[in-house]
Amino acid sequence: MAYGKQWQTVMEDGTVVTRSNTWSPPGSHPVGYGVKVVTKDGELVRIEGDDDNPITTGRVNAMNLALREYTYAPSRIIHPMKRNPEDRGKDKWVQTTWDEALDTICDKVRYFQNTYGPESIVVFGGTGREACIFYYALTFSVLQSPNCCYTQSGWSCYGPRCSISDYVLGAGYPELDYAGHLPGSYQDPRYTVPKWIVVWGKEPLPSNGDGFFGHCLVDLMKLGTKIISIDPRITWVGAHDGNINLQVRPQTDTALALAIMNLMFETGEYDQEFAEKWIYGLDDMKARAAEYPVDKVAEITGVDAEDIKRVAHIIGTERPIGWAWGLAFDQNKNGVQLSQAFIVLAALAGSIDRPGGLTLGPPSALLGKWRMEQRGAMADDVWQKRIGAAAWPGLSTGMATTQPDETLNTMETDQPYALKMGWFNSSNFLTPTCSAQPKRWHKALQKLEFVVVQDLTMTPTAMAVGDYFLPMATWAEHNGIVLTHYGRNTVFMGPMNKALQVGECKSDVEICLMFGQRLNPSWWPWYKPADGKSLDLDALAVAVEDFYSDQLKELGMDWNQFREEGLYQPGAHGFEYEKYEKGLLRFDGEPGFNTITGQIEAYSILYESWGEDPLPYYEEPNYSPISKPDFAGQYPLITTSGSRRYSSFHSEHRHVPSLRQIDPWPWVQINPETAAEYGITDGDWCEVYNMFGEARFKAEVTPVMKPGILNCAHGWWFPEQDGEEPNLFGVWKSNFNSLVPHFNVGKLGFGAPYKGVMCNVRRVRSLDQD
Repeated sequence: MAYGKQWQTVMEDGTVVTRSNTWSPPGSHPVGYGVKVVTKDGELVRIEGDDDNPITTGRVNAMNLALREYTYAPSRIIHPMKRNPEDRGKDKWVQTTWDEALDTICDKVRYFQNTYGPESIVVFGGTGREACIFYYALTFSVLQSPNCCYTQSGWSCYGPRCSISDYVLGAGYPELDYAGHLPGSYQDPRYTVPKWIVVWGKEPLPSNGDGFFGHCLVDLMKLGTKIISIDPRITWVGAHDGNINLQVRPQTDTALALAIMNLMFETGEYDQEFAEKWIYGLDDMKARAAEYPVDKVAEITGVDAEDIKRVAHIIGTERPIGWAWGLAFDQNKNGVQLSQAFIVLAALAGSIDRPGGLTLGPPSALLGKWRMEQRGAMADDVWQKRIGAAAWPGLSTGMATTQPDETLNTMETDQPYALKMGWFNSSNFLTPTCSAQPKRWHKALQKLEFVVVQDLTMTPTAMAVGDYFLPMATWAEHNGIVLTHYGRNTVFMGPMNKALQVGECKSDVEICLMFGQRLNPSWWPWYKPADGKSLDLDALAVAVEDFYSDQLKELGMDWNQFREEGLYQPGAHGFEYEKYEKGLLRFDGEPGFNTITGQIEAYSILYESWGEDPLPYYEEPNYSPISKPDFAGQYPLITTSGSRRYSSFHSEHRHVPSLRQIDPWPWVQINPETAAEYGITDGDWCEVYNMFGEARFKAEVTPVMKPGILNCAHGWWFPEQDGEEPNLFGVWKSNFNSLVPHFNVGKLGFGAPYKGVMCNVRRVRSLDQD
């Protein structure tokens, strides 16, 4: 099949091959792997990589290859379910119908809206899924509540980087230019292969975060690119000959960034023409960076001073330099300052919106913009009640959500008002994926009078608090659009094409259409059931296509044209580099960046207005042996978490046999020197603990870790164990987030120490025995 000519083909034996792009659920981040979904007689046979896809070129990850196992897993829920509120925590679910669920849930929503106000309803959203587009709309225009909550303390995943990009750079999320937006890929004449790529706090191959196709690093290394990896570990991309590894002490990255910057200023090795024209506060930035001489920072970070000097010279003199930044920027109380420094460094290197550097995108006019417009469904006085918005303008200006730590406080205290109803959209946050101090969340959630969960399998969170369970369709079971960076930087867009139907499962957009038509029909006009009320599958299918056609109008196509095209790349439709020179980033059409000053703000006007230091600075982590010397003897180690593996997406996939075989148990990586000191050998069960909690893992003794630093798995629960309270599928046993303090965040409300808290470790007999 020629790419983009035919989205579905029926073979002679009756097998149907549907060309599609992956997203979620189940999650694997919105990479949009080009795939072929092979079905026969309506049943999924297998997933194949699509060799004709110009970006992923036939490659596809293990999680998507295992989709058949996931789709037909015995534990998957494929019909709406309900149970009595007094049976929460018990496996007393019974099947119900969509019509009954619609009737009951909508009646409950209206009751809470009319009795306590729409702000009494809170929606909990998950991470990195297609739901990231739709749970805002579910909250704002379906339920008409201001309270959309991502529960990770300090909103410590992607949101901080996006917000700081808005504040400092005035553009959508900046991404490594790997030519994904160009039809000619690496051979496109507009593209230049980067000489070096700085991969900072990111392991792209297993994570592929938010639309970034991590395997492009493999492609670029084959084309001659070298890697500078900044990470406490030696990662796969950093381990190759000729690459440089700066094994930084967790959460000291901002000091390292400022030291590199200072060296560049001292030597004059930076893009002076760009800096003088486009960086606001350059002289102030030079003075601040001078406070971080290399020898001082080498002591802070544990990175050799000569290695820092070498990296500063490369960044200052080689062109082009590519950049890839990751979760370590967000899971850090000092991460806002790190993100600001990172953007300034990229600017000094001449990397901003230039070939092989960082691509920029103004907010997309498609779904990314549409989801934010949904807040218009609420009256202003309701929107002003969003939890934490007034107290944390640094977070609430960039993010349309609640401040998550404030949300837990509100649930515990009923101040400034009580939350009465909860809706979990693809969020299993009692597992160690999001919430710090999950047992506090568990207790607080019990206060909710009514809870709806939409997901694919029974999770610890759903078992603990759910009253209704709405079954979700996988990406192969619904139509949709893969939108990289959720519209903040559209490297490409691809259609997800429905290839099969399992049970009564529905997609995020279908659930919004069904409930929106009942609760707020003027905002959801696409779905028109024949009798005006009962579930109408034919009308729903038409509504989905009409909805996407409306979103695609600006591109001059409808849904059917889009799925036939197969992939939308901006480079085929007038994409330009150096948009800041051409008035393509600012809403007023003037040259420059869409900031207050029109420049990249090394000195942030917004930070200053919020009472924060306008320049980046380093701050020692709150829970380290240096900042807490009185605890250093008891907790002499540092532990980090959140790194990805190929076998799972956060807490998903634990019930899939082939993937569980890859990683059968939660793990903790320990340097051999540290392991010997604590009497731990490879494969031992260990308990990692500190003043906040404890969690158990199997030891992986490996030299990729620095001595004194642990790396713990996240997202672990045990679907094979008893699901009822109090065990909840073993959710508390290997829950790293029990070690993370609540509300230890930065001054703007962002960042928490998931990537570095002090701890200790001891050997135990097993997962359940000391």
